[in-house]
Amino acid sequence: MTHLANQVTLPLAEYSPRHFLLSVQGPVATVTLNRPEKKNPLTFESYRELTDFFHACARDEAVKAIVITGAGGNFSSGGDVFEIIGPLVEMDTKGLTAFTRMTGELVKAMRAAPQPIVAAVDGICAGAGAIVAMASDIRIASPGAKVAFLFNKVGLGGCDMGACAILPRIIGQGRASELLYTGRFMSAEEGERWGFFSRLVGAETLLEEASRLAHGIGTGPTFANTMTKRMLAMEWAMSVEEAIEAEAVAQALCMTTEDFARAYRAFAAKEKPVFQGD
Repeated sequence: MTHLANQVTLPLAEYSPRHFLLSVQGPVATVTLNRPEKKNPLTFESYRELTDFFHACARDEAVKAIVITGAGGNFSSGGDVFEIIGPLVEMDTKGLTAFTRMTGELVKAMRAAPQPIVAAVDGICAGAGAIVAMASDIRIASPGAKVAFLFNKVGLGGCDMGACAILPRIIGQGRASELLYTGRFMSAEEGERWGFFSRLVGAETLLEEASRLAHGIGTGPTFANTMTKRMLAMEWAMSVEEAIEAEAVAQALCMTTEDFARAYRAFAAKEKPVFQGD
């Protein structure tokens, strides 16, 4: 298979991935996990291709935001039991470590992509599927969404693909501990109340709402949005004093962009600014 990361001359709109659907409309790319008959599980190949896709996002200036969702009324059931878990039982420690590092690369690639990522979650969102939603920047869901970090249900720790680092920062240490120790499903209502989901919308309008949100972000000031994503990640490891200084530098850089000057001119003219990403 030719990996997306190697297709450096192609814009995302021209990619033809094998293991998910990809559409690009204006500034928004939509990734659809597309094995609906099995609730969109991930395989060795889809992990790699998704990772390559998010790496490639850093080289596409036309795409400003990304939506990720699943086909057929479910987000993702996680790693395919027979195509992933079965083979893992037969691997040695070296092979297993290579696999777990490979899956972690997907989360790293999502966090490193300059575009904000919106997850549109419907139905089952479990295991690695829950991790993909967790690694997104914003999550919205239908009332029927159910999220579970199922790792302990198959004899594994909840410390998978960054869950012990990222999930507590979203919903708090105690709530994250409960989900990771029990592997139970979190309902959509709990997810919204706990802050995992920004909001709940009807299943019939979920993708439309996610696309509208992503489009709103995508038509905003690109450099500034990218800087916001970078600082949200970097400031985890900073003191408040370090964060304030880092934000001073970051904001000063944003003030050098033409979009900043464009917004001022639009305000003075009582017009809405049309950002152009420069």
